Amino acid sequence: MLVLGIETSCDETAAGVVLDGRRVLSSVIHTQFDLHGPYGGVVPELASRRHVEAALPVIQTALSQAGIELKDLAGLAVSQGPGLVGALLVGLNLAKGVSFASGLPLAGVNHLEAHAAAGFLELETGDFPVAALVVSGGHTNFYWIKSPLSFELLGRTRDDAAGEAFDKVAKLMGLGYPGGRVIDELAGRGNPDRFELPRPMIGQGLDCSFSGLKTAVLQLVRARWGLEPAPETDLADLAASFQAAVVDVLAAKIDRLLVRRRVGAFILAGGVAANRGLRARVQALTKKRGVRLVLPPVTLCTDNGAMIAAL
Repeated sequence: MLVLGIETSCDETAAGVVLDGRRVLSSVIHTQFDLHGPYGGVVPELASRRHVEAALPVIQTALSQAGIELKDLAGLAVSQGPGLVGALLVGLNLAKGVSFASGLPLAGVNHLEAHAAAGFLELETGDFPVAALVVSGGHTNFYWIKSPLSFELLGRTRDDAAGEAFDKVAKLMGLGYPGGRVIDELAGRGNPDRFELPRPMIGQGLDCSFSGLKTAVLQLVRARWGLEPAPETDLADLAASFQAAVVDVLAAKIDRLLVRRRVGAFILAGGVAANRGLRARVQALTKKRGVRLVLPPVTLCTDNGAMIAAL
């Protein structure tokens, strides 16, 4: 069964074709970094307009790369939220139009659950139940997944998501947008013990909070450098210290979850799952606990159409 997935929930226009919910035949992603970079974050109205321009070419490319035509599909899937309302409407209305014109059935799927479903591509039915952390720019959610269509939310951020904290801290440090990648790169050259930063809610259940950590970085930047640019060595150390704080919190939550619940595998998904520091820590943690770790390829960690089609 061939399914075309369409994703326009934020600032990536994406489409992908998946065979039998398991094999990715194509995954095409059009990013908008050039559009939003000057503003230091995503501008919803601009994102929606770019989706209108890019959606059809992206879908056509996804079908072409999969070597199929629209008539070969068994159905369509589209991200129905959460996300930016205007951006979501572009994908939803396009998918509805294609469904109406072609007679193909259409399924709307949860964007966050689809991130976890990127990990399903490597799982067998006997692996369930599994646990997952979906960590991105807008969400930090812990799930208990009894079956591919049975998700239970166990914990989430109470304020800023981890990815949002990465981007806002990068902006405070004058590193531009998107900041998560820049901080990850800088952190690899810095000393994570140089600056003492808080680990909010590290010992409290599976909920998270990153707004206080972001504020601590703001106060540190103002106290040390004011309006002057910080030396590159200091920036690397601050990036490493900030990243270590986020990773420490997430790793503690994951460990608590794995101790409390017996799982066949643990899935790390979402845009922040591409962070090298987090990936390395979770690999070591799951190995210690004897739990199989499922890490989707980096190209399937960010928003993509293949994960929508898979779910």
